[in-house]
Amino acid sequence: MAHLPQIDNAWLHMKRDRIVDFGAMDTCPKLADIKGKKIDCTGKMVLPCWCDSHSHIVFAAYREEEFIYKVKGMTYEEIAAKGGGILNSARRLAEATEEELFQSAWKRLQSMIRLGTGALEIKSGYGLTTESELKMLRVIKRLKAESPIPIKATFLGAHSLPPAYKNDRAAYISLIINEMMPAIARDNLADYCDVFCERGFFTPEETAEIVQAGARHGMKAKIHANQLDYSGGVQVGVANGAISVDHLEHCGEGEIAALQGSNTMPTLLPSCAFFINLPFPPARALMQAGLPVTLATDYNPGSTPSGNMQFVVSLACIKMKMLPEEAINAATINGARAMELEHLVGSIEPGKRANVIITKPIPSLAYIPYAFGEDVVEEVVINGRIWGKAR
Repeated sequence: MAHLPQIDNAWLHMKRDRIVDFGAMDTCPKLADIKGKKIDCTGKMVLPCWCDSHSHIVFAAYREEEFIYKVKGMTYEEIAAKGGGILNSARRLAEATEEELFQSAWKRLQSMIRLGTGALEIKSGYGLTTESELKMLRVIKRLKAESPIPIKATFLGAHSLPPAYKNDRAAYISLIINEMMPAIARDNLADYCDVFCERGFFTPEETAEIVQAGARHGMKAKIHANQLDYSGGVQVGVANGAISVDHLEHCGEGEIAALQGSNTMPTLLPSCAFFINLPFPPARALMQAGLPVTLATDYNPGSTPSGNMQFVVSLACIKMKMLPEEAINAATINGARAMELEHLVGSIEPGKRANVIITKPIPSLAYIPYAFGEDVVEEVVINGRIWGKAR
């Protein structure tokens, strides 16, 4: 992960929506022979776009009032007990129309692309009823259809236990498996099935039951694992062939041993740990064990109200002691792998999508995480075109 191939004084040729070729400047084709727009990147860097493999950008409203609770010292669990957290978002989402949800999510998506994101995963999970979960997933399907970047959809009905099922967990799990999943599969609304395997939410046994049912409906597993405690989420994810296990603020020898030899990607969300004052995931221990690491935003209204992948890369270096090269690999090609999009995005290779970031003039690669408060992106190229604001 510390190896990030670079070419100084280089050229890059993109045609239509694909990367055609690249190389050192002394091998550059004659510019007069090439039709189309030419961009002078003197003093700048060109990188693959960020691949953000964990987000919750379809929601009805931000939760800045809960931010004050956090400032006053309340924990994530205490805020949830007051009716905040996921259940707060679920109430607001139930009241929002599909069009309202689409328009607000579209604005967030535009902002993320402007910051350099070129592929994205979006989860449901603020519905918690069949009607609302399907509403969220239909919005995500529309975002997929209209977005200039590839999007993967994840069903997260097992995000929290709705109040109506507080005393009957089995009934809600039955609703997820026997009512929600068949409807999702019928309309082809989700690529993945996720579960919040965590203390106070869903147990490893319940998680296994849900993701196994998801697999029967064509949805591969992803797991919210070990955010608040050693929950067993990593182990159940690996046992069920999860594409990724995400969060890992609590990750020790048992979790690392489970991940070794598996195809499951450990996905770290440092801006969530930053925002709600959790321990930062042990990136160095994972990498020293020979494991890959992915970085993503976890953009959501409660614990990470930001889709800024550059800040995530900065936090990875500052708080998790990742080298700039490691963090950029984690935020690009490894993020693509965590969405099964590595054949399409995540690196500058002939045949891949022409999705790249052109930075402002910067002195070095290390400047990207170093300048944590500065937007170093000058232009974003999506599908071979400089990305604009208009849809």
